[in-house]
Amino acid sequence: MTTRTATIVTDLSFGDSGKGSQVDYLTQQQGATINIRFDGGAQAAHNVVLPDGRHHTFRQFGSGMFHPDVQTHLSRFVLVNPLEAWHEAQALEAVGVGDAIYRLTIDEAARIITPYHVAANCLREIARGDQRHGSCGQGIGETMSDWLEYGDDMVVAADMLRPTVLVNKLEFVRQLKIAQLHDVIEQLQDNPQAKRYLETLFDAKLSREAAKFYRHFANHAKIVPQDHLGILLRGHDNVIFEGAQGVLLDEWYGFHPYTTWSTTTNANADQLLAEHGYDGEVTKHGLVRSYTTRHGAGPFVTEDEALTRSIPDDHNDNNPWQQTFRVGYFDAVATRYALDVVGRIDGLVVSCLDRLQGLTEWKICQQYEGPSGVTSRLTVAQTPDLAYQERLTKQLFASRPVYEDAPTEAEPYLEQLEGALGIPIVITANGPTARHRSVRNKA
Repeated sequence: MTTRTATIVTDLSFGDSGKGSQVDYLTQQQGATINIRFDGGAQAAHNVVLPDGRHHTFRQFGSGMFHPDVQTHLSRFVLVNPLEAWHEAQALEAVGVGDAIYRLTIDEAARIITPYHVAANCLREIARGDQRHGSCGQGIGETMSDWLEYGDDMVVAADMLRPTVLVNKLEFVRQLKIAQLHDVIEQLQDNPQAKRYLETLFDAKLSREAAKFYRHFANHAKIVPQDHLGILLRGHDNVIFEGAQGVLLDEWYGFHPYTTWSTTTNANADQLLAEHGYDGEVTKHGLVRSYTTRHGAGPFVTEDEALTRSIPDDHNDNNPWQQTFRVGYFDAVATRYALDVVGRIDGLVVSCLDRLQGLTEWKICQQYEGPSGVTSRLTVAQTPDLAYQERLTKQLFASRPVYEDAPTEAEPYLEQLEGALGIPIVITANGPTARHRSVRNKA
């Protein structure tokens, strides 16, 4: 009898720890036929590079879609941007995956990011000026905030099959955002960067045009009832649950306010498996780089300008919304915190070991030194408490790293990381493709 398996892939940092490459690798190694996205939205940027040089940045599709028998399922916890998904399908077609849109299923309860949510997100971030939160400019927070307050008045995937309801809901969102952003609109009315987003909000024809496109989109991708996931779990022997962003950006346990409006822990994947009575084996992988990175604003204790210059990143350029991509030595304190937040992790996956090879000095941050003294572990709140998370953020801004020298050879370095974190390292990556990933066999 075949044993069914589910592997959950979670980033234990600020994101950018190689989730795309890991999902591609696991999909190939395990013969997985379904990638299930369990959080986030179009702000994901999961890079997969094939041995033949083809590259795609997966945003809403599962990162195993280069393999022809693989499907993507967007669970109800994913915020879907149909226009971005359509553009991504076209980008996949350009690199040889011509049927991606037909291999996509979307839970009918998944929330839809409208053009108005994206515009509002960008306008708020422009208005913040130097106090930006590091948003990706994809409307995630706007969509979630409105959903929490207005519930069923917001657009969900099922509405794409109901033309009249869809137009009415879109127009409701447009008028809502205009009212919510009254002061921001006044502030930015002469700002050239804001012009296109203001035009979106005040385009009275856009709701009908968007609705027409959404219906077209829904004729290609499949909008499915919530019990469809149970059918997928029973019908596929090997499934991969693909998380987005990183635990240190979690909506409740990240360093507020420099966070996402999404649960980036394993919680959503655990809930989906429980709801559908999954009885197969579940393995949980926690991903980190061999050094620490952060794209965008927020506390980053080990940030090092010289290291940032020494280790450029081909897939993470500075951009108008997140702005700077920052690099620092491995932060064991922050990673311990992420592990405490997540709970069970069966094994660590360490990527980008090859990026350290040109450095003459490797370090690990084992402690922080701050106003209250030296600490090696951050306390996790017993219950979600944003005021506590904000105090934690201030603590990190006021902290400095306490480093421990590390060997400049891969295996001794990995052993030191294992000792610092108390979790076995099971897979390593020495380059960008699946061929550069390997199961770690200790001597």
